[in-house]
Amino acid sequence: MWIFGRKGESGFGASSTAEDVTKGIDGTGLTALVTGASSGIGSETARVLALHGVHVVMAVRNIETGGKVKETILTETPDAKVDVMELDLNSLASVRKFAAEYRSSGLPLNILINNAGVMAPPFTLSKDKIELQFATNHLGHFLLTNLLLDTMKNTSRESKKEGRIVIVSSEGHRITYKGGINFDKINDESSYSSIYAYGQSKLANVLHANELTRRFKEEKVELTANSLHPGAIATNLLRHHSILEGVVDWVGKYFLKTIPQGAATTCYVALHPQVKGVSGEYFVDSNIGRPSSVSKDSELGKKLRDFSLGMVAP
Repeated sequence: MWIFGRKGESGFGASSTAEDVTKGIDGTGLTALVTGASSGIGSETARVLALHGVHVVMAVRNIETGGKVKETILTETPDAKVDVMELDLNSLASVRKFAAEYRSSGLPLNILINNAGVMAPPFTLSKDKIELQFATNHLGHFLLTNLLLDTMKNTSRESKKEGRIVIVSSEGHRITYKGGINFDKINDESSYSSIYAYGQSKLANVLHANELTRRFKEEKVELTANSLHPGAIATNLLRHHSILEGVVDWVGKYFLKTIPQGAATTCYVALHPQVKGVSGEYFVDSNIGRPSSVSKDSELGKKLRDFSLGMVAP
């Protein structure tokens, strides 16, 4: 536990909570969209942003569960602005429907937090017949981001405030096939490894943020995109691995982050003024970290973008 006490240049470290890293920040006037906001670090992110005056839109697969989280937030912060909208990242049709409803609502969008994810399930195909982890962790968020980019650009221009895209990755992005992403075998069950597939989906998250940064600089728009590792946290991501989940429940209180600590880096990158103008970085413990070398491969990032565009084409 001693290492949790260390703090980086930001003044925060692994033991910092989401409330710690946002203390004194006024988010009034900002609108944030958080995917996977009905549990884990997603719900904590929504709660803390709402606590600071941010209008939070919770994008959740289960509306009933999302509604309960909203009620909890409003009990703590009665004047919080919180909406719940249905989004299933497992379905490209659901992503398109959500984006269309969001755009038609007339809501601005200052902060997009791509948080939802699945971790190392048995080989499963999404509703679009795409390997579930690549589909959910990357492709659904890729399409959602693309469909809401114009809204973010308009919001930034009209409000004269920087827009931020925050993509939750993990240290799993270091566990990948040779070359980073095996594009030809994403749906190949015979060569499937749940851990490697998870790793390449998390690598795709980092590459996506970096490619967005490259494009934003070319377009000279006031938007940033960063990826992050929330830390090792005991959440329901481990539900597909009952033995590992049992071990985590037993020893986790000694070695793992709490959910408030796990949501800290997301909230820091989304809201803290120290991150203004910073883009294309990979954050760990609310400080700039060092991603894998392959995640910095701009050509791989471009290839991933082209591949993803092809997969989400109607």
